Amino acid sequence: MQEKDRKLAYKPEGRFFVPHHSPVMGFPNGSVENNLPANAGDMGSILGLGRFPGEGNGNPLQYSCLGNPVDRAAWWATIQGVAKSRTRLKQLGSWHSPVIASSSLQFMTHNGNLRVKAKYEARVPAFYYIPQANDCMVLKEQWIRAKYERQEFMADGKTISHPGNREGFLWKRGRDNAQFLKRRFVLLAREGLLKYYTKEEGKDPKAVISIKDLNATFQTEKIGNPHGLQITYRRDGHVRNLFVYHENGKEIVDWFNALRAARLQYLKMALPELPESELVPLITRNYLKQGFMEKTGPKQREPFKKRWFALDPQERRLLYYKNPLDAFELGQVFLGSNEQGYQVFEDLPKGIRGNRWKAGLTIVTPHRRFVFTCPSEKEQREWLESFREVLSSPLTPLNLLALSTESDCSHR
Repeated sequence: MQEKDRKLAYKPEGRFFVPHHSPVMGFPNGSVENNLPANAGDMGSILGLGRFPGEGNGNPLQYSCLGNPVDRAAWWATIQGVAKSRTRLKQLGSWHSPVIASSSLQFMTHNGNLRVKAKYEARVPAFYYIPQANDCMVLKEQWIRAKYERQEFMADGKTISHPGNREGFLWKRGRDNAQFLKRRFVLLAREGLLKYYTKEEGKDPKAVISIKDLNATFQTEKIGNPHGLQITYRRDGHVRNLFVYHENGKEIVDWFNALRAARLQYLKMALPELPESELVPLITRNYLKQGFMEKTGPKQREPFKKRWFALDPQERRLLYYKNPLDAFELGQVFLGSNEQGYQVFEDLPKGIRGNRWKAGLTIVTPHRRFVFTCPSEKEQREWLESFREVLSSPLTPLNLLALSTESDCSHR
């Protein structure tokens, strides 16, 4: 990095940014250990904290030095929580702390990535979520802290216990008033149930949720909180969304992994013929794509209306809402495979014109045709690629299990 770029990379208040033309490595192989900088211990290198896609609202914890070739001192300082201090971050380039000479850092410096992985990830539970490049910062930070600060997964560490039951308080968004209120949540892993209560000492739960139909995904931008978690489950034939968060990053990630552990336990009972390695990808899932489109009705003569869409690739469902944080969907479209006659086309049917947006998409199922318009050609291409990815993939055992009790499409 040249001198003028070094100046651009630093902003006041202890925050660091990478210029747009600087390379951002991210997590090329999806895991942290492949991004340990080669220049470990080189205190002369400049500190740069790379911004991950979809992250960064002024909180320095939402920037990670793991995404760029930076000096190991800054990386380890982030692990130790030094990044929480906005005023000290700008001094890290010449920071000399005993932490840098720790046995863990020396091991990383002299043994390389594979040895580091073998030591610090010796006993990662199958249910534990390992963050990917496009995941939110709280997942990445807690993964780093679990491995190197708390050393939870080392072979010679303390015995790892199954999360099992869990009880605690989370802030939950109200369905009608949109306010976040403190609610008591109880996870009963053996029974496969998650309950939440409106009163701290209440005996009757507001909802009893089966782990069978539950999913959890971090949706920090949509919820507007760096620890925002979306929990979904089926209720009366529809998808119910709960939006929750906790002030403490470790607490919300621990809840997330406890739910994943309970889900894996259920999947082992529901699909005993599948090995654990094939069940792990089915535990929880993220949306393949979300965003606004406009849609018309089944006759294609109805007015186009703006809706928020979320594509669930595992359940092969396109859900649509009036607003992104609605508790229930307005409707959903099941997406089978190309072999079953499902197709997507990059255009509007002849004789149909959109309202404000002109970039059209048409999904054809064995039962009807769904017509959408996108706000831009870029959005149109992204939706088209996402739909084609789902339609070109075969149905999973979970899809077949769901289809045995559900119809092709429901809508309101």
